[in-house]
Amino acid sequence: MPQNVLLAEDDRAIRHALERALTLEGYEVTAVADGVEALAQAHRNRPDVLVLDVMMPGIDGLQVCRVLRAEGDRTPILMLTALVETADRIAGLDAGADDYVVKPFDVEEVFARLRALLRRTGNPDAFGGLGAPARPSTASSPASASSPDAGGLLTAAGLRMDVQARRAWRGARELELTRTEFDLLELLVRNVGIVLDHATIYDRIWGYDFGPGSKNLAVYVGYLRRKLDEPGAAALIHTVRGVGYALRED
Repeated sequence: MPQNVLLAEDDRAIRHALERALTLEGYEVTAVADGVEALAQAHRNRPDVLVLDVMMPGIDGLQVCRVLRAEGDRTPILMLTALVETADRIAGLDAGADDYVVKPFDVEEVFARLRALLRRTGNPDAFGGLGAPARPSTASSPASASSPDAGGLLTAAGLRMDVQARRAWRGARELELTRTEFDLLELLVRNVGIVLDHATIYDRIWGYDFGPGSKNLAVYVGYLRRKLDEPGAAALIHTVRGVGYALRED
């Protein structure tokens, strides 16, 4: 069955163009002009994915995102934003968004990001039920890498993850993670001690490599670090400049 997209964009030209493009791509689209109507539609008929403009009159996209997340709604959310500063992107992630596209955007990029979000939240058999594609990783786990026990728990570097309940802890402290943050941390934990290159991470988490100019991964890694870090404790996510990232406790 076609996936249903709830699109909220106050710019009429962009809204109509994107609605048409998504429809031609095979999606069922409900298009609205503001955040109030977006919330009403989301409550009336839960979509498969939301596409929200950040800057809308009245209730903006960030507020819509916060309300839905506060209600426990985990429907994937793609933000459309003209704001390009890292702090602005972090605000979207903090509100609970799963991904973002910066205006002006190529509609093919919107399609790619929607496909990635829907793959991660669609058929669990296709993605191991873990939000990452069930194709072989380019990384191989060493003997020290974590593996799930019978209860679906992962442990590494002082972290515990319940992949079935999608909960994670550092020590006794539970981490409040968005869907993408959890998927990224899980990938790092499963490959503890291994340096994962940017292309591998993009492929496993988003299903699409957005190219060397994309800041998407750096933003998520930075935000995840802030949630993991503790005063006086060792940093867990390490940058290997020009290559990628690794999880280890030095």
